[in-house]
Amino acid sequence: MSASLLAPAVSVTPESALRDRLARLVGDATPADGDAPAANVFAAGCASRVVLDHVTSKWGVLVIVALSETSLRWGELRRGIEGISEKMLAQTLRTLEADGLVHREAQPTIPPRVDYSLTARGHELADNLLPLVRWVGANAAGIVGGR
Repeated sequence: MSASLLAPAVSVTPESALRDRLARLVGDATPADGDAPAANVFAAGCASRVVLDHVTSKWGVLVIVALSETSLRWGELRRGIEGISEKMLAQTLRTLEADGLVHREAQPTIPPRVDYSLTARGHELADNLLPLVRWVGANAAGIVGGR
C-alpha cells in the first residue's frame, strides 16, 4: 500500500486554511532565539501578542524611536515626547526595560542621573519601526484630513 493510503484523513476547514495562511504571512522559519517555534501573532495565546502590545503602543513606539540614535535622560524624553505624562513615561520605560529593549543606567552622582538607551534588540526593533513612523508622518494629514 502507498503511504498516502495509510495516512489518516485530515479535514481542512475554511477556518484552519485561513489560520494557516495568516500564520504564513508572519511566520519566520528561523526564530530569533533559535529554540522556540516561530511565533504566530494571530493565535490568541501567542506570547508575541504581549510584545506586540508593548512595542506598538503609542508611547512605546515614540520612546523607542526617540532612543534610536542616542541615549537620553528621563527629563529629555519627557520634554521630547509631547503629551506623555510622567506616569506613562515611567510605566513605558519600565515595561520596555523588562522586555529587554531599553537599558537603564543609573549614575552614582548627586543629584542622581539616569540614562536610557536601546539594547541591541531595541535597536533592531527601532530599525523596523522607523520606516513605519516615517510613513505614518508622511500620510497622516491625508488620512485624517480625508475623514
